[in-house]
Amino acid sequence: MAAPQKPGGSALSHGPFYLGFFGALGALTAFWLCSQVLAVGHILVLIAVSLFLAAGLNPAVTWITRRRIRGRSLRRHWALLIVISLVIGVLALFVSAIVPVIGDQVALITKHAPGWLDQLQHNRQIQKWNDEFGLIEKAKEYIQNGDLGKQLFGGVLGFGLAVLSALGNAFIVIVLTLYFLASIDSTKAALYELAPASRRARVAELGDRIFTSVGGYVSGAFVVALCAGISSLIFLFAIGLGQYAVALAFTVALLDVIPMIGATIGAVVVTAIGFATDVRIGIACAIFYIVYQQVENYVIYPKVMKRSVNVPGSVTVIAALIGAALLGVVGAMLAIPTAAAILLLLREIVIKRQDAA
Repeated sequence: MAAPQKPGGSALSHGPFYLGFFGALGALTAFWLCSQVLAVGHILVLIAVSLFLAAGLNPAVTWITRRRIRGRSLRRHWALLIVISLVIGVLALFVSAIVPVIGDQVALITKHAPGWLDQLQHNRQIQKWNDEFGLIEKAKEYIQNGDLGKQLFGGVLGFGLAVLSALGNAFIVIVLTLYFLASIDSTKAALYELAPASRRARVAELGDRIFTSVGGYVSGAFVVALCAGISSLIFLFAIGLGQYAVALAFTVALLDVIPMIGATIGAVVVTAIGFATDVRIGIACAIFYIVYQQVENYVIYPKVMKRSVNVPGSVTVIAALIGAALLGVVGAMLAIPTAAAILLLLREIVIKRQDAA
């Protein structure tokens, strides 16, 4: 005698039609959710960058709050006001004073670039390539007529839209960074409350360590880039490239933030312009950047980063490559502190659990 069915049951509850229908519905739902995440992926990247920048500025706020004025510590909201005012002031100073100088020097570099390309023709191999493919003539035409900019940005309208988009993204990042910086304690507390009460203290401890590590790395990267920019500025004025010094020093500092290849790219750019201006200046640039990169790699970088991240060299390279493949330059910059956070969790959770087993 067959066993009676449970009340409310159905003969098709585990049938192929039932499983196929709800399986397909789940797959479609997952696909829709993934497409929505990809649609807002650009905004998520801006949020991630803002969080990292806020983490990088937080050590400055903490340092100010630890200073004692007339025997009393400064409250956090006053320290936040000081840091935010300094950030806004530096940005305003940069836009009003540095950007016009950089624009003039970039225009000067563009004006002299055709002459530098003519000098390259003295090299036999480059002359051979030029005879076969017309590389130098095409490059001069692009630089003089602006065709390269049009192709990159889709014409005048596209270039204008690209500039407006970049300014809009910068404004969003600045606003979000200041907001995250002001509400960083409440944000961390809200995130820690998502953990079970029995493990909340441990989660808070690990979270604070990760946050401190990320903040130390971001602020340290800015310090290293600032050292590269200032040293390049002084050197370029000293060797006679003062007319391009500000633009090139800014380029070196900006590229130095990119892990692994940024400093090398900046050095190659400056050295190439040095050789195009004068062979002796080019040799001086090559020697300076070879020496400086050794000093940066073995003196400046270890001292600045010794309290922030503890990532093996091989992991650093792999993380930067994966980050660059996923999110480009932004991914490469965020990859190392992310790898440091993952390694910290592995050491504190997985490895300790394995050792205790």
